[in-house]
Amino acid sequence: MAKRLMIEGVVQGVGYRYALAERASALGLAGWVRNRANGAVEASVHGPADAVKAIIDWAHKGPSAARVSQVHVADDPEAAPPGATFDIRPTL
Repeated sequence: MAKRLMIEGVVQGVGYRYALAERASALGLAGWVRNRANGAVEASVHGPADAVKAIIDWAHKGPSAARVSQVHVADDPEAAPPGATFDIRPTL
């Protein structure tokens, strides 16, 4: 399963990307996370359906300093190559 997340609220400057990357890696997911210039955080997550659901559930809360107002979830047309890891990408 592959999903693209757009997380809005107070999600930059609070360790959100690092916490999401750590959680995704612990769940065995591949993909990436990055800040967006508009203040949101965007993530692409690929893996087993139960792990993708778990990271989506986590994304609604985030780390303790985050204040998530909304999480948009869409299918992600990109497919992670075999053996891919979870990366933090530069801001877009």
